[in-house]
Amino acid sequence: MRFSKKISCESCLLNCDIYSTLSESGNNYQSINPLHAHFKKHDVICKQGTEVTHALFLVKGSAKLYIEGINNRNIILYILKPPAYMGLLSFFENPRYSYSVSALEDSEVCFIELDLVKKLYVENHNLLLSLNKAFGKSVSMIMKKLISLNQKQIRGRFAENLIYLSEMNGSQKYNLGMTRKEIGEMIAISEENAVRLFTEFSKENIISLKGREIEILDMALIKKISEVG
Repeated sequence: MRFSKKISCESCLLNCDIYSTLSESGNNYQSINPLHAHFKKHDVICKQGTEVTHALFLVKGSAKLYIEGINNRNIILYILKPPAYMGLLSFFENPRYSYSVSALEDSEVCFIELDLVKKLYVENHNLLLSLNKAFGKSVSMIMKKLISLNQKQIRGRFAENLIYLSEMNGSQKYNLGMTRKEIGEMIAISEENAVRLFTEFSKENIISLKGREIEILDMALIKKISEVG
């Protein structure tokens, strides 16, 4: 990770809600005093168990949000793509992160002082609604993940995950950008089982797989497999 002070809020690729709030209110946006950080692929952006000191805003790249389990058995809760806040679940309740976030590719993250965010959250109705909406989205995705892990068989979970990645990439043909181990961590199975499922779905002509490029050939069938679990 390396920090850059050359990137200002005005020159940022994405103007977050915090910047917009200060601009609309006539306050000096320079009071945000952000730290713009560059992370390489696999770098840890925030670590489970460490203190929450900043609001984190993903500006570029992608990242995985996951729970670190026993014996390095992690569960990926969901994937983050810009614009996205990290750490919303720990903003006001828990002073320490209850999960970790790592970069899936070279990424850029804006660090904003947490005290400023709390102050603006209380004072500005629009920011309150915006952060609550993002918070609700995070909780919804985690609840959906829990239901899937608890009620679906591994083929159903695997199919659901392929649909999720397809929708996130906006195409039935996309680059996974993840290892087979990470795919397994998204549905709580081993790397070996993930490899086996890729092979099964390929042989059944449900998907086409070339290296890390995957194409869903039969969306109707894969959705049916996801639904019946």
